[in-house]
Amino acid sequence: MLTYKGGHAVGKGTYWDLASGRRFDGPGQAILAGGETATYVRMPSVVMLISGPFIGLLYAVLMPFIGIATVAALSVRMGLGALYRPAAKTVSFGWKPQNAYLAGKKKQNATK
Repeated sequence: MLTYKGGHAVGKGTYWDLASGRRFDGPGQAILAGGETATYVRMPSVVMLISGPFIGLLYAVLMPFIGIATVAALSVRMGLGALYRPAAKTVSFGWKPQNAYLAGKKKQNATK
């Protein structure tokens, strides 16, 4: 299997852009769609059809590990958030961004 960039002239065959899932069937001499960033792989359709069940099997095998990693990441985020909130309440600089203070602060009476 060889890789080709978008915009290059290629011969007859089926070319797959694995990043976007785009398929290009070249009936003869043709130019691949996309810019220089598009990467195509030349492979027969039969290979793609046969690889589909194996990709599905890999997904089914890895799905429990993906679920465990997601639950772990969410619990760590919740735990750190629970530690962050009390610490954020204790540190206060007295600045309130919703107040403009355009007229200045109110002065206290000088007679006091």
